[in-house]
Amino acid sequence: MFREFFYLHKSDRRILLSALVVLAVAVMVIVLGGRKGEPAPAVGAPPPVDQPETPFQAPPADGQAPFAAEQPRAERFAFDPNTADSTQLLRLGLAPWQVRNIYKYRAKGGVYRSKQDFAQLYGLTVKQYRELEPYIRISPDYQPASTLFGGQRQPAPNDTAHERQPLLRYPVKLAEGETIDLASADTAALQRVPGIGPYYARRIEQYGRQLGGYVSLDQLMEIEDFPSEALPFFTLTAPAPRRLNVNTLSLNELKRHPYINFYMARAIVDYRRQHGTISDLNDLRLLPDFPADVIERLRPYVEY
Repeated sequence: MFREFFYLHKSDRRILLSALVVLAVAVMVIVLGGRKGEPAPAVGAPPPVDQPETPFQAPPADGQAPFAAEQPRAERFAFDPNTADSTQLLRLGLAPWQVRNIYKYRAKGGVYRSKQDFAQLYGLTVKQYRELEPYIRISPDYQPASTLFGGQRQPAPNDTAHERQPLLRYPVKLAEGETIDLASADTAALQRVPGIGPYYARRIEQYGRQLGGYVSLDQLMEIEDFPSEALPFFTLTAPAPRRLNVNTLSLNELKRHPYINFYMARAIVDYRRQHGTISDLNDLRLLPDFPADVIERLRPYVEY
């Protein structure tokens, strides 16, 4: 191949030699440029090891990473959970969402009446509560007003000493043989009857108002699921029911009574239009909606 080089055209030999010279110069520049500024290693020394761009930094003496955010230190001071503001609660070490729960509880009317009530705060751990417990101060203003009198009812000016009774949380039930008057008893008195609680007391009062007053103790059994064992504790003296004028009341007014349905009210209105004034309920006995037992049940509540 070397001999063939001399057989090339003169211009081709020049181009080839120029290309070889340029390649050699480029290789020298690359090799010499990479070693520029580096001290020559000593004879027999190990090859240099690349150093990191930034030197290693030891962590601070307190053990925290240099990039860790500084956490606020929890403070301890006396506080009332019913009145403490958000700044105070956060200073105690509570989380912002716990503070929001306290505010929501107070906004709904909730009151912390004891330290144990504060322990019910959602997310509060045993450790947090034990640390905060010595500093909880519940103001006496948030205690029930009955504690001012030691559970005793304040006597009225005309009370005598033997009439003063302690304030009772629940009504005392009637003993066997005792009774109350159904015509005059209110819901509080009704709850004294064994087997009668707030629910049935309201039902008795509401049904009596719809009837216009009770005229028989058996009417209590018309209340759904009424406890029959409570009947012996009732009496009924001097009933005075409210009466309905069947000649003047409209259909809607008549059917409001528990003993008169829509068809009965319509029959009364139609009878008045066809036959005139009703002078007695027996005038309606021939109508299919007024059998004898219905007429007798309605008689105490009707006037003409």
